[in-house]
Amino acid sequence: MAVDVVDAHKVNEQLSIARSAINEYGSSTTAAPERQKRHLLLISADDHLVEPPHLFEGRLPAKYAERTPRVIEREGGSQAWLLDSVVLDQIAINAVAGTDLEEQVVEPMRFEHARRGTWDIKARIADMDLDGVYASLNFPSALGFGGLRLTMLDDPDYVLALVRAYNDWHIEEWAGYRPERIIPCQIPYLFDPVVGAEEVRRNAARGFHTVTFPDLTHLVGLPSLHTDHWDPFFAACEETGTVISIHACSGGMANKIDPAAPMGAHGVFFGVAQSIHPAIEWLFAGIPERFPGLKICLSEGGIGWVVGFMDRLDHDNAKKAPGRVDRKEIVKRNFVFCMLDDPSTLHRSRDIIGVERIVLETDYPHSDSSWPDTQEKWHRQFEGIPADEVAVMAWKNMSELFQHPVPAEIAADPELF
Repeated sequence: MAVDVVDAHKVNEQLSIARSAINEYGSSTTAAPERQKRHLLLISADDHLVEPPHLFEGRLPAKYAERTPRVIEREGGSQAWLLDSVVLDQIAINAVAGTDLEEQVVEPMRFEHARRGTWDIKARIADMDLDGVYASLNFPSALGFGGLRLTMLDDPDYVLALVRAYNDWHIEEWAGYRPERIIPCQIPYLFDPVVGAEEVRRNAARGFHTVTFPDLTHLVGLPSLHTDHWDPFFAACEETGTVISIHACSGGMANKIDPAAPMGAHGVFFGVAQSIHPAIEWLFAGIPERFPGLKICLSEGGIGWVVGFMDRLDHDNAKKAPGRVDRKEIVKRNFVFCMLDDPSTLHRSRDIIGVERIVLETDYPHSDSSWPDTQEKWHRQFEGIPADEVAVMAWKNMSELFQHPVPAEIAADPELF
């Protein structure tokens, strides 16, 4: 089958699903773009879901039935999550896909203000189809990128029930709708690393191969990475091949920019500075030394800083006595880096980082996202790079790292999915 031949019925079905939200809400934020030509097979290491209102319904033990988290209406017309006595007044985080650029500073305060694909899995798959993205790893939103907001509650047993409910929903309903298209991503239980480790093992047995985790625990009142507190959790991840997916700012803003700075400055700062700090902390905490089989994937930090990071490690190594640990080699063994928009580094320095350590993201549905032009974007950025290297960065690293196989016929012709 030629790459430019498309099943017209399948395309019309994709467009119909994506446009169904317009009929329901009549909102400009739900307009469906044209289906993108598929130049490449793409798997994204960083996208986000917005937790739907029914997520916890029927998923908690009977003793917690009356404490089931729910979405409430607030004065002024906004919606919020009620988790026991805690109100999370941000139902979505930067979920602005489909809106005009001048509107992207406005957070959706009601579900109907966000594109349906943010919280409805059927619409999400349709949006992935239109964008030409074969598979995607989805971080949570209202619960925190690392599931951190559940630690605001003071009942550990109740929180464990919520963690299990979320993970059940995620693998049964969200990833379960089209398991070949969604890489299941669990949230961790953070109150007790031994119990959290048990959850990692339980989840690995049913198809989870990654867990999101706060990038800088000391900033959010959790035990430091520079202790052995988390070792049972990390040991379970290494044992089960569970990748630790670390999203930038999942443990708070490490180096806060002046609030008086314009919004654009905050966006640039976030994209440049918020992964190098966690990389240094996790490396120098000795975590990958103690757990050499552990894989750590840093999302939404780009790759431009990685070259300078490695140069500095070389400088550091040169000043150490022979036989001391070579941290650059540890980085090359344990870390994976996620690019969003790094054309200069991609073309000039990918060999220094190593193409086997680079994955990509679309960041749907955030303002940084390449949706709905992801195929065209990566087609342009990869121009001039050997096809075998492109395939490694575009999908093969993700497929291997997260144990997410791609059928040979789809790898040969992305128009088939």
